[in-house]
Amino acid sequence: MSTLTVLSAMITPVVLILATGQLILTTSQRLARSIERARKLSEQFEELMKKKPSEINTEKKELLYKLLYRAAYRSRKLQQTISLLYIALSVFVATSVTIGLLEAIGYMALWVPVALGLFGSVFLFYATILLIAETRMALGAVDLEMNYLIRNYSAGMPPQPQEDE
Repeated sequence: MSTLTVLSAMITPVVLILATGQLILTTSQRLARSIERARKLSEQFEELMKKKPSEINTEKKELLYKLLYRAAYRSRKLQQTISLLYIALSVFVATSVTIGLLEAIGYMALWVPVALGLFGSVFLFYATILLIAETRMALGAVDLEMNYLIRNYSAGMPPQPQEDE
């Protein structure tokens, strides 16, 4: 194999490394927002529970509890996703290094970097599936909150425009 071919092969996993790095960055931001949301909901729940039992809005209490549960579950999913992304990143770096090492020692075991690349791709794929599920969880929480607000505070408000307008 020529030097140029080896360098080209080593650079190929870099595209996956960059993509995985970008996913790690955005997932970290999502995790930080999710944790902050859980803390805010926790504070709201605690404030509500400090009131006299007769002053507690049961529907609001149930809503906050459901939202808090979803936020905690969502944060765990995002942490799991970040772990998978870091594993994928490590495997893609190992793939690139393996290509160079195998060429340097003159050992023609092309199946090793291919297997590593496939292994990393599986982790990346699973992480993206978890991100889709997490996005659906976030949307579900927004739906719960909006339904509560509409039920309790829509009196006297103008009618909602249709979605196709």
